[in-house]
Amino acid sequence: MKTLCVHYEGRVQGVGFRYTVKNLAREYDVSGTVENLPDGRVELIASGESDEVDAFLEGIRTSHLAGHISLESPQTIPPSESLRGFAILP
Repeated sequence: MKTLCVHYEGRVQGVGFRYTVKNLAREYDVSGTVENLPDGRVELIASGESDEVDAFLEGIRTSHLAGHISLESPQTIPPSESLRGFAILP
């Protein structure tokens, strides 16, 4: 299992970023959350088998969202047993 916390910077709020990420997550065997941060970034938590998490992130990079992302900062974090499904957080 692999769990990543990824911060996205750029024009990532107010462009449907979270909803697109949630829809993309359905195509992969991943669980997690996506939320807007007060500083204008978006935080993604993604957990699953390493190849699925990597493919999911690549799916985000190659989607129409790519034009809105100026920086992607992934960090490995400890897995969380509480992650089930994929949710947009307020």
